[in-house]
Amino acid sequence: MKDNNLKLILAVALSFIFLTIYSYYFQQPTPTQKPTPTHQTPSNSAPTTPTASSSTPQAPSHNANIQAPNATSPIIARVQSAEMEIEIDNLGRIAQVYLKNKKFIASKQEDLIDHLKRLFGFNPKPLEPLSKLPLLGIDALKPLELRFVDTTLNQEAFKQSYHASTSTLEINKSAKTLTLTQELPQLELKKILTFYPNLTYDLKIEITPKRGLLNSAYVLSNGSRPVADADGYAFHGVLLGTQDDKLEKLEDGKVKQTQSFHNVAFIASVDRYYTSLFFAKNLNALVDSQAGSKNPLPFVSFNGNTQLHGYIGPKDHRLLKQIAPELGDVVEYGIITFFARPVFLLLDYLYSYTHNWGWAIILLTLIVRVILYPLSYKGMVSMQKIKDLTPKMKEIQEKYKGDPQKMQMHLMQLYKKHGANPLGGCLPLLLQIPVFFAIYRVLYNAVELKSAGWILWIHDLSVMDPYLILPLLMGLSMYAHQVITPSTITDPTQAKIFKLLPVFFTLFLITFPAGLVLYWTINNVFSIFQQWAINQILEKRKAQQIEEHKPTTYNKG
Repeated sequence: MKDNNLKLILAVALSFIFLTIYSYYFQQPTPTQKPTPTHQTPSNSAPTTPTASSSTPQAPSHNANIQAPNATSPIIARVQSAEMEIEIDNLGRIAQVYLKNKKFIASKQEDLIDHLKRLFGFNPKPLEPLSKLPLLGIDALKPLELRFVDTTLNQEAFKQSYHASTSTLEINKSAKTLTLTQELPQLELKKILTFYPNLTYDLKIEITPKRGLLNSAYVLSNGSRPVADADGYAFHGVLLGTQDDKLEKLEDGKVKQTQSFHNVAFIASVDRYYTSLFFAKNLNALVDSQAGSKNPLPFVSFNGNTQLHGYIGPKDHRLLKQIAPELGDVVEYGIITFFARPVFLLLDYLYSYTHNWGWAIILLTLIVRVILYPLSYKGMVSMQKIKDLTPKMKEIQEKYKGDPQKMQMHLMQLYKKHGANPLGGCLPLLLQIPVFFAIYRVLYNAVELKSAGWILWIHDLSVMDPYLILPLLMGLSMYAHQVITPSTITDPTQAKIFKLLPVFFTLFLITFPAGLVLYWTINNVFSIFQQWAINQILEKRKAQQIEEHKPTTYNKG
C-alpha cells in the first residue's frame, strides 16, 4: 500500500511549488518605468477623463478639444527636505517625487542569471546606486491634476499656467505652505498646499468667480500609481477604503469601465512599495480606465471650495497608521492579507525589541514552533507508532493484497487499536504552509524590510541571498531533519523521492527573499532539536515499557 504520509507531503510540496511558481513567473507583468501615456494625445483630441454617475458632479467631456498636458510642462516650484524632493509643474500638478533615503536608492537587485555571471566573474561591474529615486511615471496622470466639468473652462485652464508663491520651499524641520494661483477670465483658482516632513500635505482649493454664477464642478486626481518598483507579482492599481472599513481593489489591466464610489475615506494608487493617495471624510471617487491598457485612473469630484489631505511615499505601516488609522489598509498582501497582516504586526512588535528584522524573523520562527509543539509532539508519537507497526502492516498487506477494501479495513482497525494516526505527522507541516505564505507576502510587500540587513553577508532580507549560502544551509538542515525523523516509508521508489525533497526545495528557494529562506532554515534547525528531544522521550518511554513487561526472574537459593 502507498504510504499516506508521503502522499500528503508530496501533494503539499508540489502544490506549494506549483502555486508559487505560477504566481511569480506567469502573472502578467505590469508596465512600470514608461507606462502607456495617460493623456499624450494629439492637439485636436481630448485627454481621457472619467464620466461621473448621476449622483456626483459630471466629469469633463471626452470631446474637449484641448492640448493634453505632457512630460515637458515647465517646473515652477520645488519642495525639498533631507528625505525627499517634490517638483510642481506649471499646470499646478506634482510632476515628480524623489526619495533620497539610502534605504530606497540602494542598487536594484539583479536577476539570478546576471547575479551568477557577476558572482563567477563574467560580469564584474557592480550595479551603481541611484542618487535619488523617482516615484512617478513620466507620462502618467499626475497628482493634483484638476479638470473642470465645463468644457470651455477646462480648455482655458489647461492653456493657462499657474504661478507659485515661491520657487523653492525647504521643509526640513517644520511644515511650509506653497500657494499656486491660476488666473482665468471667469475665475481665480488657488491651490494652497501645506507640506510636512513626513511626506503628507494638506490641500485647500479656493475658487473665486470673477463674474456672475459659475459651474465650478471639477474632478481632482491623486495620480496614477507610482512606478518605482518593476515587480509584477505584487498588487498594482487603485485601493479605495470606505467609511465602513471595506476595501475596494481595482487592479491594473482589469478596469473595463468607469466606476463611482461614495463615502470614501481614502483613494490610493499603489505599487509594491509606494503610494500616492488622498484621504478625507466622505469623498466621492471616480475610477476610469486608461485607453488601451484598462489601467485605473483615479479622481475625486468636488464643487467649489474644498479641503483634503494627501500623501506620496513608501507604504510604511507605522507611518500610515500615525497619519490616519484607516490608511493601514493601504498595505495590502493579496488574498492572504487577513493572515499576513497579523504576522507582520507580530514581526513588527518583535523588531521593536530587537531592532533587527533578521533576529525578529528568528524569534517569530521560535514562537511558531512553540505554538505548534503540542501538535508536533502528537504527530511524532503517531509516526513512531506507525513505524513500530510496520511488520504487522506488511503482514496485512501481504495477506489481503488481492482485496484492497479488506486490506484497508484491517489496517484502519490496526491503527485504531494502537492509537496511531497515519496522517498525524503531516498536520504540523500543513499548519506551517499558511505561515510560510504569510511570511513570504510580508517579506515581499513590506517596505520596512527593503534594504534591511541581518548579519555578515545578508544586507537585504527582501531579496535573494547573494552568495546562496542560506538556501544551501536550508537544504542541509532539511536533510538532517529527515535523517532523525522516524520514517514509515517501505516503498524504495517513494523513499528515493522523499530523500530528494531537500534538493528540490533548495533549488526552488534560491531566488526567494533571504528573509524567507532564513525563516525556513531556522524552522528546520528548531525542528531538528525538537525532533531529537521527542526521540529521547519516546526512547525512554519505550525502554520503560519493555522493562515493565520483562518477566520476573528469581535467584535459586
